[in-house]
Amino acid sequence: MSTITTTVADSTTMLRRNLLHMVRYPGLTGFVIGIPVILLLLFVYVFGGTLGAGLPGGGPGGAVQNYLAYVLPGILFIGIAGIANGASIGVAMDMTEGIVARFRSMAISRTAVLTGHVLGNTIQGVLVSAILVGVGLLMGLRPTAGPLEWLGIAGLVTLVSFAVSWLGVALGVTAKSVETASNTPMILLLLVFLGSGFVPAASMPGWLQGFAQYQPFTTFIETVRALMFGADPGATAWLALGWAVLLGAVGYVWARALYVKKSVR
Repeated sequence: MSTITTTVADSTTMLRRNLLHMVRYPGLTGFVIGIPVILLLLFVYVFGGTLGAGLPGGGPGGAVQNYLAYVLPGILFIGIAGIANGASIGVAMDMTEGIVARFRSMAISRTAVLTGHVLGNTIQGVLVSAILVGVGLLMGLRPTAGPLEWLGIAGLVTLVSFAVSWLGVALGVTAKSVETASNTPMILLLLVFLGSGFVPAASMPGWLQGFAQYQPFTTFIETVRALMFGADPGATAWLALGWAVLLGAVGYVWARALYVKKSVR
């Protein structure tokens, strides 16, 4: 078989391994899904009346429903950022518990182990997003997106999940322990809070607005928010795509270089 065929076959095997882990050990998957759902309920039903009343423009649904429509994309990317934590922990466990040493003695592609984690966590990110949208609909969310807009949302969610998973994998390879691997991806969650996920960037202090407006997660959130409610995201969509490709490329190069370096020791 060619190198590409072998890599694809080995990556598929590793993907199957990671999916089986998710089924047999559902605790982490349940945590990744449960936390965003709890945050959505908390922010909408506890803070939504106050925060929704302060949103510009308003709408016919009342403050709580207005805030639900506003905050859902932000919570959605909280869930996607959270999968980096699972990717980082999973790779760190493989690196520290000896399974990677066994893989080195087998005739498999070096990067297949990492790719399996990335694909598994990308699937998890898409699943989390679908569940959050479903919960939002049950709470009264009424998006106006058409089929093309939903396709665009699905494509961006998948791409960002893929990129974030590579970053999480890179952090997992870098980590010296599972405990460290569980903490370092928290920076991605912080970026969601420092963006327009929960309040408009314009409401932030002037020194923070520039960063909040152009950092990766704000562009992701604003693009999904626009597509979900029939608005044109304009240049923000292209900026979001650029950020996603850049983050994925950095994560891939970083993870692969570190993994290959550690594999030859």
